[in-house]
Amino acid sequence: MDEREVTTTAGAPEQVGLSFLTLAYRLREQVDQRMIATAGLSLSRTKVLQALAGRGALHQAELASSLGQAPRSVTQIVEGLERLGLVARTGDPEDRRRKTVSLTDTGRTTLAAAEQAGTHALRQCFGLLEPQQLATLDALLAHLDIALTGDTAG
Repeated sequence: MDEREVTTTAGAPEQVGLSFLTLAYRLREQVDQRMIATAGLSLSRTKVLQALAGRGALHQAELASSLGQAPRSVTQIVEGLERLGLVARTGDPEDRRRKTVSLTDTGRTTLAAAEQAGTHALRQCFGLLEPQQLATLDALLAHLDIALTGDTAG
């Protein structure tokens, strides 16, 4: 760990929550910057490519739904990815307004580089923690995830 003093927020839930949100934002920015510098892909563009790599070709509406995003937002991302040659869009023979999006070979290669860059950034950050700290953080995040999704069966 670096030599800066670790400060805490005295345990008030709202203060801890704000600290968590601030740190999550900073971490996302670092991962995003690393991915852009290495592969030219932002985290949001990478997520689109990951969905296509995992599920295969999808109609744009299905892609938006799988990402939990508005179709308009995904359309803008897909258009940018298409200009870069990372995805291809083809018309549906039954409905010409409907587009199917698929990952290109260049998209697969670029996705792999972006994922590697993201992994490296996350390992740099979370590698600063001792194994027990990492296990504790993992358990706490799982607990919060369950609380936020309302799943109390787990």
